[in-house]
Amino acid sequence: MTSRLKSYKRKRLGLATVIAFCSLCFLIGFYSSALLSQNVPGVRPRLRMLEMVKNGEVEEEEEASSMPHGVTGDESVGSIPFQVLSWKPRALYFPNFATAEQCQAIIERAKVNLKPSALALRQGETAESTQGTRTSSGTFVSASEESTGALEFVEKKIARATMIPRTHGEVAFNILRYELGQKYDSHYDVFNPAEYGPQTSQRIASFLLYLSDVEEGGETMFPFENGANMGDGYDYKQCMGLKVKPRKGDGLLFYSVFPNGTIDQTSLHGSCPVTKGEKWVATKWIRDQKQE
Repeated sequence: MTSRLKSYKRKRLGLATVIAFCSLCFLIGFYSSALLSQNVPGVRPRLRMLEMVKNGEVEEEEEASSMPHGVTGDESVGSIPFQVLSWKPRALYFPNFATAEQCQAIIERAKVNLKPSALALRQGETAESTQGTRTSSGTFVSASEESTGALEFVEKKIARATMIPRTHGEVAFNILRYELGQKYDSHYDVFNPAEYGPQTSQRIASFLLYLSDVEEGGETMFPFENGANMGDGYDYKQCMGLKVKPRKGDGLLFYSVFPNGTIDQTSLHGSCPVTKGEKWVATKWIRDQKQE
């Protein structure tokens, strides 16, 4: 009986020794690896280029290294944040496209030459029959006529945003002021040959740079967005559909034609009446052919 008890104790002691030895080896290995890792140079994370906000969460895209570029290319990778507002029509919103100082410089240059805004008349229309359609005042100013460089900066940035060369933009910006109650009824920027006659080139896109905030009203509207309201009963004076509120320095790009060159009927747009405050906007029209 005594010998059996001694044998049992020896077995328990041996098992405890094995467990203790294994635990000691684990601890030694763990702390050794931790100490060794302190001497390994840290791996720096790659830089991040663009933050995307989706469903309230920030997503980051990794920065791409710049590539060798051609004669007319850019030296480095750049990004211009934007939001797709609509696919029908293709409308994109660009926050903080220009600074407040640049916007004010453009306003100061334009305000000395303002005249009542005119219309491109369709076949059969007259100035009398279209009176009241467009009630803003405006002027045309090219980048070369603006001394601070603000318009040149904006023009170059529009080319990058649209991926259409500056040479395809109409030479001058149309800078407009909408005062209380002033508006522009729904219309197309594209010139339908059936209504305006043969065209040597066509407006394919429009870029609006909002130069001021508007307290109330003055939204850019797309009443036919996603095919809505396209029946015969639509009132072109009505402010409805997708509405984009002007904010100083922000940009709005929309395309008037499809990639195949046919007119996008959903690109109908207008400017809602200003009900409080004042609206300033600079418009750059972009053509399908190089402009002289």
